[in-house]
Amino acid sequence: MSATRTLHPPAFWLRDNCPCADCRDPRTGQKLFQITDLPEDLAVGRVRDGVPAADGSPGREVRWEPDGHRSVYPQAWLAAHAPGAGGAPRPGDGRTEADKELWAAADLHGRLPEAGWEAYTGDRRVRIRALESVARLGFVLLRGVPPRDRMVLDVARTFGFVRETNYGELFEVRVEADPNNLAFTGARISPHTDNPYRDPVPTLQLLHCLSNEALGGDSGLVDGFRAAALLRAEDPEAFAVLTRVPVEFAFADARTELRAHRPLIDVDPLGRVREIRFNNRSIGTLHQPAAVVEEFYAAYRTFAELLLRPELQLDFRLVPGDCLVFDNTRLLHARTAFAESGARHLQGTYADLDGLLSTLAVLHREGDRA
Repeated sequence: MSATRTLHPPAFWLRDNCPCADCRDPRTGQKLFQITDLPEDLAVGRVRDGVPAADGSPGREVRWEPDGHRSVYPQAWLAAHAPGAGGAPRPGDGRTEADKELWAAADLHGRLPEAGWEAYTGDRRVRIRALESVARLGFVLLRGVPPRDRMVLDVARTFGFVRETNYGELFEVRVEADPNNLAFTGARISPHTDNPYRDPVPTLQLLHCLSNEALGGDSGLVDGFRAAALLRAEDPEAFAVLTRVPVEFAFADARTELRAHRPLIDVDPLGRVREIRFNNRSIGTLHQPAAVVEEFYAAYRTFAELLLRPELQLDFRLVPGDCLVFDNTRLLHARTAFAESGARHLQGTYADLDGLLSTLAVLHREGDRA
């Protein structure tokens, strides 16, 4: 029996998602045709329900005009995905504020996302929870990671790939005699994101504590997405300015010169916060009309003051064996000043969220099959 009247999806969308072996390689699932290969006058012809899909489930058969191509779609897939037929718009790719749990410091009291290293490496469920914490809350604290040289690289490789930069595949966070960055001194570092002068920035950062005997040097985290949401609620015009005015971020030393032009708050096409770039040490000279410069600096100061609110900063002290893994596009990290005569040594590296999210998806998939 014909079911044409109940078939709502646009024709080109439906044909573009044809699952047959002529349209998709059975081994890779990738498409074998270009959108330009489809007839310009493509139209749904005959439709039949109750036809078995390739997986044996109930399906819907479509005969296409004018080329006579045959497609069979699982009914469950159509119900889940078809626009206008029960398939609601997806929230996104997991990278915007819509997919996160936004927090202030008090929200994490008594439930700091953490995991022991042995449990993390030995128990798939613990690793899933730890990686989900990075995806949802923006960070996880791994405890008991052996405090030995280059171990931070091994941690990164449990979920992805090391992102090598001009600082090397890892960097030493300790006092240097001739530093090229304030991070390599004992100075206080206010909340910031790393490497805003790169495009794209490293989306994950790891900091592994090898020693921390100095007076001071405590760590802090701020949820930049929560701060941006507060700014949008309290001062919508300042929020709008920081999403539309590109800022020149720059870094240069004897061997490197990097720059990127991006806004402090980046949003997706639906207006959802997707990325924070905030680093007062790296902001270059703004080249804009005077009126734009005035409104930018007013908004910049408002956001900077908001980020310093004590209730937003989660304070803690890293001890040897702690390894902090956090989202560098969302969380701002900070530290208090410390006496340069004391021993404080962290090793850091960069990685990327896509690797972590891929690992997490595969772990879930393996669990579903178990």
